[in-house]
Amino acid sequence: MTQAEIEAVLQAAFGQCETAGYSLSTEQKQIILNVMLTHLDLDWDSETASSDLDTPNPLEELTPNQRQALLEFVQEQGRQGRSWKIQLLNDWLQERESGSIQFIREQYGPQWLDRVQPRHLARYSDRVPKVLKTGDRIEVSNSLWEWVQEDGPCSQEWFPCTVTALSEAPENMPMVPQRYKGYTSCTIRFDNGMEYEIQGIYEWNRYNWRWPGAE
Repeated sequence: MTQAEIEAVLQAAFGQCETAGYSLSTEQKQIILNVMLTHLDLDWDSETASSDLDTPNPLEELTPNQRQALLEFVQEQGRQGRSWKIQLLNDWLQERESGSIQFIREQYGPQWLDRVQPRHLARYSDRVPKVLKTGDRIEVSNSLWEWVQEDGPCSQEWFPCTVTALSEAPENMPMVPQRYKGYTSCTIRFDNGMEYEIQGIYEWNRYNWRWPGAE
């Protein structure tokens, strides 16, 4: 079905709701339409897609803190195999709070949400924090255990490994920079069987690991 066909079917359904005495608000109608279009993942024709490339990125309308909260939410939903848009729209339909991104409903609404496309998120993909889970394959830099310098005897190398454990360290641990109230420790296992613990995997050591294939 095309977008126009879906909208026509939904408009007919909305009319039947009104006839039966169950009228929907404008916001509810827009949310239902967005859920349908997002769930079906409609393909726009090339002319529509081309013209849409010239539109401003909706994420630029958010404050830096709001944008970061949204990017974190998108990543977490993706990690759990869920569509972030559908999850958010379901919250709105069921009158549930949306936590750190409740501001989208209160300040921007479904019309703004409908404008956000994958390419808009991709522009800020490098600002999404990396979230690991047990079993993930990553690469770690030898700068974790060696003094790496551009002109020194040790150059930077990357080694594949598997995440075997993650744990949250308590606050105010000795030898931890004061700006970090707490931190995450990560245990990895190299392909030769050796294990290594990385403290501050998301904090002071976040630049010493990467996803496989990343440059």
